[in-house]
Amino acid sequence: MSNTKLFLLTAVAMVMFALNSLLCRLAFNETEIDQNSFTALRLLSGALFMLLIHQSRSADNKLAGNWWSSFALFVYAAGFSFAYVHLDAATGALLLFGAVQLSLIIYGVKQGERPNKVQLMGLTVAASGVVMLILPGATSPPWIASILMIVAGIAWAVYTLRGKQEVSPAAATKGNFVRTIPMLVILLLVMHQELHWDSQGAIYALVSGALASGFGYMIWYKALPYHTAISAAVVQLTVPPITAFGGVFLLKEHMPLNLIVLSFIILGGVGLFILFKRHA
Repeated sequence: MSNTKLFLLTAVAMVMFALNSLLCRLAFNETEIDQNSFTALRLLSGALFMLLIHQSRSADNKLAGNWWSSFALFVYAAGFSFAYVHLDAATGALLLFGAVQLSLIIYGVKQGERPNKVQLMGLTVAASGVVMLILPGATSPPWIASILMIVAGIAWAVYTLRGKQEVSPAAATKGNFVRTIPMLVILLLVMHQELHWDSQGAIYALVSGALASGFGYMIWYKALPYHTAISAAVVQLTVPPITAFGGVFLLKEHMPLNLIVLSFIILGGVGLFILFKRHA
């Protein structure tokens, strides 16, 4: 794959990731939909979209993907929705992709990449920033929502790493989405008394599922084999700023000073790790 095509695919995927955060916040800010219904409609529409797309391109009816990737996708989507009920777009994206980046970097280290002193300092700075962000305070986000988003980030890192092994992005994405359906049925049965939604909220969930998730994840899986675990962490550094920009201009959210400072701390720490990798 050419560098230009890889750049374009990666850029589109990052915009789709940011769009997911914005659509989720729009749904919970402006409509009556609950997090369970949003998660279910998001994953179901993603599965339907991928079934339609892949069926038109392939006669192979074998269900690709795997249950572990599907479980990681479900945990990510559920944690993402439940956390965003109480987080603004920028804070949620920062927590989510901070956890993603740290998870991918730690995986790279476990695979044999030995960090030098500057890299270790970068990891320490980034981890400290995440901890400071969720510590109790006047402007800190709710800690339960923060933990849910961090869990979602770890699950997304697992989904990302497993995607590097896939040879057919569309088939794998379809299979992973379809396999989440039994998990959704269990979720809806358990939480049936909490379900409520309206047409506008459903539209946000459907767009999030079909476009930002189904299409976005297919594009990401197509680009992933050409990224290392570390470079996959690097490119996702762009998502929190994109989300924050969208949150300010589309959702009229404000960015408190502590969030701006901690954003630089977290992203700067991860950036230090990447920048000095060549000297390790």
